[in-house]
This record gives sequence, structure tokens and C-alpha cells, in this order.
Amino acid sequence: MTGRRIRTGPLQSTLRRGRELREQVSALLQESKKAGTMDLDKKKNLSQRCLELKKSVDENAFTLQNLKKSDEPAPVGNYHQRKEEEEKQLSKLSQQLEKLASILSRENVMKGSMVDDKSKASPKLKQENEGIEDDDEEECDEESTEDEEEEEEEEEEDEEEEAAEDDDDEDKLLDDSTIRHFTSLGDFTAQQEGDLTIKKGELLLIIDKKPDGWWLAKNSKGENGLVPKTYLTVYDKDGVSRIPSDEEAEEDIEVTDETAGGAEILKRTDSHWSAVKKAITENNTLDALTTMGAVPAGFRPSTLAQLLEEGIQFRAHRFLQPELTPSKLAFQDLVWNSEKGSIQSRPTRISLILTLWNCKAIPFPGLSIQVLSRHVRLCLFDGNRVLSNIHTVRATWQPKNPKTWTFSPRVTGILPCLLDGDCFVRSNSPSPDIGILFELGITYIRNSTGERGELSCGWAFLKLFDSSGIPVPSKTYELLLNGGTPYEKGVEVDPSISRKASIGVFHQMIALRKQPQLLVKLRSLNTRSKDILNLLPEVLVGSMCYIHLLLFYRQILGDVLLKDRLNMQNTDLISNPILSTFPKLMEQPDLMDALRSAWAEKESTLKRSEKRDQELLKSVFTLVYHDSVFPLLQSLLLPEYRWAEEESEGTRWRMIADFLKQNRERDGTLSSLLSSESLHRAFDIAEIAYDFLGKAQQSSA
Repeated sequence: MTGRRIRTGPLQSTLRRGRELREQVSALLQESKKAGTMDLDKKKNLSQRCLELKKSVDENAFTLQNLKKSDEPAPVGNYHQRKEEEEKQLSKLSQQLEKLASILSRENVMKGSMVDDKSKASPKLKQENEGIEDDDEEECDEESTEDEEEEEEEEEEDEEEEAAEDDDDEDKLLDDSTIRHFTSLGDFTAQQEGDLTIKKGELLLIIDKKPDGWWLAKNSKGENGLVPKTYLTVYDKDGVSRIPSDEEAEEDIEVTDETAGGAEILKRTDSHWSAVKKAITENNTLDALTTMGAVPAGFRPSTLAQLLEEGIQFRAHRFLQPELTPSKLAFQDLVWNSEKGSIQSRPTRISLILTLWNCKAIPFPGLSIQVLSRHVRLCLFDGNRVLSNIHTVRATWQPKNPKTWTFSPRVTGILPCLLDGDCFVRSNSPSPDIGILFELGITYIRNSTGERGELSCGWAFLKLFDSSGIPVPSKTYELLLNGGTPYEKGVEVDPSISRKASIGVFHQMIALRKQPQLLVKLRSLNTRSKDILNLLPEVLVGSMCYIHLLLFYRQILGDVLLKDRLNMQNTDLISNPILSTFPKLMEQPDLMDALRSAWAEKESTLKRSEKRDQELLKSVFTLVYHDSVFPLLQSLLLPEYRWAEEESEGTRWRMIADFLKQNRERDGTLSSLLSSESLHRAFDIAEIAYDFLGKAQQSSA
């Protein structure tokens, strides 16, 4: 007699996986007890296994958190209690593995520095090595085996006590922020940009004690950089390096510009030092997250996000301005066509539409950080320089499949333009190596410190021309993602995948399918699409969902600068609120969505004959603009736009929706502008005055 087989529920599968992980962690902890006798390679292998196991634990915890009782095929008793208990156990496992990985990583650094010179070791390791040498000599002289065993047991107890004392001393040093003068225990060679090379016995002035163990230090030459705190000990005025006493810890040792030898430390005067310090901080945070297993080794601070933060050079509103010719006497990409009564259509070398479909096998971070946004930043790139504005598309994902990111292939209605996967690309660059750079990124907040940042989860480059200069065909491309930055070669996003597939061709083929990849489609253009794109600026990357609004802006720009301006040599300010404020919408996508919504609502009321009248459409668009987003740009009640802040984004959405609703009910925005309840910024002439010469020069700078 055979019974009906009941399908295993998600909770039961997750609990079973949890039991397997606990067994693996237990075995790993037992093996780690022998780490002291292992060579460096075995210890590194043990550290890597620890990180991979922590990643599996975090994945199982993530899966467990997103389970719902409704997903179970059959009733489960004490569902929430069992789920909560398992979450606690997985959290405990993750903490144990995080601590073990940190200890192993620190020991690997210390052991690596002792390969050629035992004197470079910390006092703790030096004492242990001397103890081992003494043991060897005593074993040759002593005849009693029992005495040897007793001495070994006593030495093991002493070593444990010394290790505990050293750990306490290390924590004491970390917590004591008043002590600033330290001496290096051994030589340390800078491993990457931002590190400081030091020699044994060198006196250092510590500027900042970072919690990840990498401290910002100054040497006697005035050079700044990061050094591992395991190479440092407190400097004593008598020349003895030791741990500070309680009385000394209470002293307030000020940070001065002098060293013990009286040499003056020079101030940094270069203008990029603030950017260098920011990069150092981000690299420190990344190293800490990588060590904890929170992110794979191929993640890096986002290159394109850093470029966006540097200024307006790579922002869309800069590329929206008309560009001057080299003589500065005419506009290069804005020419009037008197026959058609509109701006001239200008074909470019690159004019295409692409669609972002999805991203597969993207590693998701551990539980120690909270992801605020998953997105793709794209731009034109020639392998060395960014050649356009940087455009951002936000991705969506499902908790059941967190490694797959998806995009909206066509945004309509109330969907935000930030989700639009359809993008246009324009450029007239003659570079033979030009292509599209895609950088997948996450904006995160670190749970332990509250620190915000943005990491690159991988990048891909799609070259747009072959070696003969022929454009690549319009089709779907599966682009494998690279780790590191766009300037690094041969870095994998997650090296653990390739290590698992090192045996056998079949396993390598399977691993290749598991590699992170981005699915992109280049679309062929029809006549209407070409005509639309040819009216845009020569260089611009943006979303297809608001391209019709950009065309209105360009047509009004042509009317004001080319058709209606009587004297072409006149460079006075021009009174036009749309031209002076519309580019700001490119940096505030929710206001662009408000304009899209208001225009779509108004356009639906127009007759077919009215929609064919271009002059009428421009005048109606002007009224819609003044009644919708123009007052919002000056409102003090609307919070400032901040990237990837859920609370701020939600507040802005509600206020924008309420404002548009009130305007519909009151048939315009005049009553809102005159209301005492509406607070606006003090009037500035820049709100209505368009300085086309200043904007054009700024754009070409």
C-alpha cells in the first residue's frame, strides 16, 4: 500500500538547510582550533571557506525572512515561533562566522609579514615563537616525558592568558581616542592607493582610528595614509613600546604638527585631498564588508556614482543646453529650418534605442548592510573617458528570487520614469572604441554604523562598432559582468563561483551559466524614431518615457533663440521660465513624472485637429508647465530631493500628488501661489531669466 507523498513546504526546506549549515559551522569551528599549526595557504583556504559558509548562512536567513505562512502547501503548527527561533540561530551562526573570519584575516596579515623577518611580528606572536624555540631546547635536555607534558599544558594556559590580555589591550587601544603617538612594530608596504608605507620603529601620528582596523596616520615627512593597527604599539617617551596605563589613558594628548624629533609636518595643500580621503574611507568600508563576507571580493565603490558627485560635468541638464561652435558666434547643435518653421533635424553617428531586460545571478549582500536601491548606471565610454551624461535606471526584484533584477521595458501611466528600461543614446563622437558602459550598483546603509555608500556589483561594456567601423547589429546581447572598476581587467564579481568550477569542463560550463550577466537589447529604428531622436542634442542619454517633453523644450528653445530673437548679437537675459528651469527636472525624476502626468491628462482632452497644430501644442504645454512643476520647484514645503531615501521620496510623492489634485479642482495654480499657506523661496531673477550664453559656455566647458 502506497500513501500519497506530501510536498515539502518552504519552511521545512529552510529548516533542513539550517541544520546542514549548523553541522558545517560546527565542523569548521573544530578545524579552526588547529589553525595555529597550519601554514599560510591552509589558513587562507580556511578563511575563504569561512566567508563562503557565512554567505550561505546569510542567504538562508534572507530566504527565511521572506517566507509567508500562505506559501505552505499544508498547515504548519507553531509556524511563527519556529520561524523566529530559526532566525535567531542563523543570526548567531552568522556572527560566529564573521568573528572567525576577522580573526583569520588578521592572523594571515600578521603571518605574511613574518615570512622573511621574524622581528616584524606582533609582541604576541613573537612571544609565542620564542616559547616554541625554548620548548625545543628543553625537550632535548629533559628526560622525563611527564615533565614535558606538564610544561606544555602550562605553556598552553599561559598562551591563552596572553592572547586574552593582548585582545583586551587591543580593544583598549581602539577605544582610547586620546592616544595619538604610536611606533611601528614592523615594515609595512602599501598594497593599494591610500596606504602608507612604514618602516620598523618609525614614529607615527594617528589622525583617525577607524573601527575596521585601518588607521589614518602621518609620518615625519608629512605623508598621510592608512596602516593596519596590528603593526602599531603605543609610543613611550622613554623609548619603550607598551600598552598605555589607566592614568595615561586619561591624559589628553593633542594632535600637533610636530614629531618627537621636532620636525614639522607639512600641511596638505592639494585641492584633491578631500576626494582622496573620501576614496580612502570608502575603500576601508569595502575592505571591512569584504572581510565580514557581506559583499563578494569583486565589488568596488561605484565609479559612475563618484563622477556624479564631483559636480555637473556628467549630469543630464548640462548636456541639454545648446552647444556653441568653436567661434562662439552660433549654436552648433541648434539650427533653424525656415522651410519647416522649426529646428533643423541633425543626424548623428550614434543614434539608437536600447532596452534593459534583466540582470541574472547578481550576488546580494549579507545581513550586515541594508540595500536602499538596486540600479544600473549607463553612459557612453571609450575605455578611458566618459563621453556623455550618466543615466540611471532603477531595478526591481522579488524576495523569492533576489539575485535577478528586472526593469520595466516600457513606462506608461503612473509608473516612475526612474524605472524605464527603454533608453535613447545620442553621440557624434568619432572614437572607434566608443561603446556603452553599464555599471550595476547598490546604494546601502551599514547597520552597525549607519554609514551610507554605493557599491558597484559589476560592469559590462558593449562596443558599438566593430574593427571595420561597422555598427554592431540590433539584437539582444547577454553581457557577462566584470568585477572591480571599468579600469581593472580580469577581476571577477564573485571569485568563489569559478573556484567551485575548477574541476572538469562540465562544471566550468555550469559555472559560466551562473556568472552574473546583463541582458540588453539594441532596437532597430523606424522612420518616426529617427526623426524624434534627430531633434535632440548631439550628445545625450535618457529615458524614452519623457522624450516628448524634451522635444517641447527643444522646440521652445529654437523659437526663443533663433526665430523670435531680432538681434543675433544680443546676449541679454531672456524672460522665459520654462527655459530657465526645465533642465532642473532632469535631476528630479519625480517632478518629471508630475509633468508627464499633467501633460498626459491635458493631452487627452485635446481634439485630433488640435494635436496636429504644433504651435497650439507648445502654448498648451507652456500653460501645463506653469500650472504643475514650476511652483513646485520653488516650494519650501517640498523636501529636497535625495537619492535612495525612502522616507523623503514618499513624502515628495504625496505632496506632489496633492498639489496636482488641488490644481485640477481649482482650475489652475494661481490660487495656490497666492495662498498664505504656500511657502516659496525668496524670488530670484534666475527663476524666469534664461542666460543662454552662460549656459552654453558652461555646457562646453
